Amino acid sequence: MKQRINVVLREQPVEQKIVVQGWIRTRRDTGGFSFLEVNDGSCLANLQIIAEKTLENYDSEIKHLTTGCSVIVTGIAKESPAKGQNVEMHAEKVEVVGWAEPETYPLQKKRHSFEFLREMSHLRPRTNALGGVARVRSRLSYAIHQFFNERGFAQVHTPIITTSDCEGAGEMFQVTTVGKDGSRPKSDAEEFFGKRAGLTVSGQLQAEVYALALGNVYTFGPTFRAENSNTSRHLSEFWMIEPEMAFCDLSCNMQVATEMLKYVLSDVLENCAEDMALFDKFIEKGLVAKLKSVIDKDFVHLTYTEAVDELLAADKKFEFPVEWGIDLQSEHERYLSEELYKCPLIVTDYPASIKPFYMRVNDDGKTVAAMDILVPGIGEIVGGSQREERYEVLEKRMIEAGIEPEEYEWYLDLRKYGSVPHAGYGLGFERLVQFVTGMANIREVIPFPRTPGSAPC
Repeated sequence: MKQRINVVLREQPVEQKIVVQGWIRTRRDTGGFSFLEVNDGSCLANLQIIAEKTLENYDSEIKHLTTGCSVIVTGIAKESPAKGQNVEMHAEKVEVVGWAEPETYPLQKKRHSFEFLREMSHLRPRTNALGGVARVRSRLSYAIHQFFNERGFAQVHTPIITTSDCEGAGEMFQVTTVGKDGSRPKSDAEEFFGKRAGLTVSGQLQAEVYALALGNVYTFGPTFRAENSNTSRHLSEFWMIEPEMAFCDLSCNMQVATEMLKYVLSDVLENCAEDMALFDKFIEKGLVAKLKSVIDKDFVHLTYTEAVDELLAADKKFEFPVEWGIDLQSEHERYLSEELYKCPLIVTDYPASIKPFYMRVNDDGKTVAAMDILVPGIGEIVGGSQREERYEVLEKRMIEAGIEPEEYEWYLDLRKYGSVPHAGYGLGFERLVQFVTGMANIREVIPFPRTPGSAPC
């Protein structure tokens, strides 16, 4: 029967007839047979297949197999005498499905730089590291859905095209129609949707609508930001997880976010152990230990004001000056989590002037009920807040931010008809994958990275 290689290696079906399908990694000829290393993408390890010269296509095809060729192999799984593997396969039939031109096939048995691999998005998942990233990303996605499902959250599919700018930063990709002659709509009314629209930077506002009807909901989908940034931490297209919870304050919000991080990290360490060992050995030394410390340790809590005091007292020169009222930069966040506390921490109560209009104003009138979770190696990985549930306060914040309340009448309506305290947060999925795999550049943790000036495939 057909088997995935990860199942063969894990369950070791010795003396059973199996069929595997995959791609040749290497071929080595010796005496009267060939060793074929085959991988089907289900795991990091290859399955060693012994092809005897008695096979009818041994001279015509098997001896000409090269890296990248695709094959279907039928044979018997047997206990392996070789060191480092428990099972091998003795081929009864090797069918060549697709040949790979050895003169032009770019992935040879050597280490390639990630920059080089980015130039061939269609082939890079065949490498050990990026194949491992893809498997870990898939498992993390599964664990996130599982976490919220176990806690009674409903998934909501919020729109990709939106007429509301959640962050108010004006960094949205505009969606418009262009005629064959290059003409564009002369007014908002002539736009395809009857008004200006853009690709979403967040599904949060729409998620609030459903949280105030269903209780606890979450979104998990693509978001877009038209920011001309080419750093190792930014993408133009990325995925966001955004839960929203009714009858929930900032404390409740922090608890759910903390539990979610610990849950998904535990899951991936258990279910992707082989890939995680690869990352620990070749990508970031001590990665597994770092993730286990996040799982095992309590997160440190401190206010924004306390964080600024710690930074001002630090015996360290920062590129960006520190003062109360400025947004913390990545270097500040990493200093706090990596050098000062050496563990994850949650910073709360940021100045209202640097946070979006929807965050609940604290009693001091200067700060908002916001929180960021900072982790070693990344800095901010989660950002969230208690939402402003008071109509008059929210309306005032909108006006102060230069937002016309009439354009967000539907959002204000939620504060008129059964308003309740509610909270939520956003987790950039690629930031999470980057943290878990130890990859230095965020472009390595998404299958097809979109950045300014680059959109391959």
